[in-house]
Amino acid sequence: MLHPPPKYLAGSLLLFLASFCLCLQAQEKPNILIVATGGTIAGASISSVRSPAYQAAVVPVDRIIAAVPDIGKVANVTGEQIFQVPSESFNDERLVKLGKRLAELLRQRDVDGIVVTHGVDTIEETAYFLNLTLKSRKPVVLVGAMRPGTALSSDGALNLYEAVLVASSKEAAGKGTLVVMNNEIHSGRDVTMNDAVKTNTLRSPYGPLGLVVEGKVMFYRQPTRPHTVASEFDIDKLSTLPRVDIVYNYGNVSPVAYEALANAGAKAIIHNGTGNGSVAEQIIPVLQEIRSKGVHVVRASRTGNGVVIRDGEQPDDRFDWLVTGDQNPQKARILMALALTKTSDRQTLQDILWKY
Repeated sequence: MLHPPPKYLAGSLLLFLASFCLCLQAQEKPNILIVATGGTIAGASISSVRSPAYQAAVVPVDRIIAAVPDIGKVANVTGEQIFQVPSESFNDERLVKLGKRLAELLRQRDVDGIVVTHGVDTIEETAYFLNLTLKSRKPVVLVGAMRPGTALSSDGALNLYEAVLVASSKEAAGKGTLVVMNNEIHSGRDVTMNDAVKTNTLRSPYGPLGLVVEGKVMFYRQPTRPHTVASEFDIDKLSTLPRVDIVYNYGNVSPVAYEALANAGAKAIIHNGTGNGSVAEQIIPVLQEIRSKGVHVVRASRTGNGVVIRDGEQPDDRFDWLVTGDQNPQKARILMALALTKTSDRQTLQDILWKY
């Protein structure tokens, strides 16, 4: 009987052990799925120095992942392209479709976390919607970029890498939907866009939840408002959202927009008022008339910060109007649309606006 030489056996054993170790390393890394929706992070331009002049949502997810090879050291990363749109085109139908797909993916045992690439223009609205409707403690991280990948000092690659780091972090679990950009980790509830061109455009009124520093994820505070598993809203029970619109206020504001939106079928109108949700004298009777027809009126502030005080600028109780908490108008629209899937009772709606 012939036996293989000892050197052959030793070489085979070493090869087997090396393969076994590689398999173990792959199993130890979390499985992160990148779901792509488009936006600037998937954009390209003909000039590397004119970053605002570009076309958004043209680079597919596989090329976005390939441009950041180091993320393979952090996690087992795969990609899925659900949309390829600039985020200003992110309507309610796409919101619901995205949420339902993420909910399906989060139920899979082989998915430990999800990163969603998204345009920055409406990233805060999508993040808030997912924060309120996804029923999972697994990390969901939205990420975008202010400069396309073809621009000098493009921020997309580093933002994506850090988003994968956060989604892979055990500390990110249970904190709701997060947004990662410019080395900062923000709550989907609080984050808002603050500048049209700067890479540090995102801010939260109470500061970020944490930071990513030299590849290390560091959290410093917890979100306390109800979200995800503690929320009364469930993406699996939604098919459509009631129409809620926003009217921006200014000196000499006209009633035309209010009347047109009410006639077009709005179930609620966010009055984006000056100061603490102020209402101009020529608009008060218009809002009273709209409310008498069953359309809810929600006073918000165009300042973007602070709590709108009930029965402060206006007699909300007498007029049967609502006020936001500290949500800006665009976030109030998301919350109001979800609230209207539960009730049309004014007091219950007000409690929801204050609660979340």
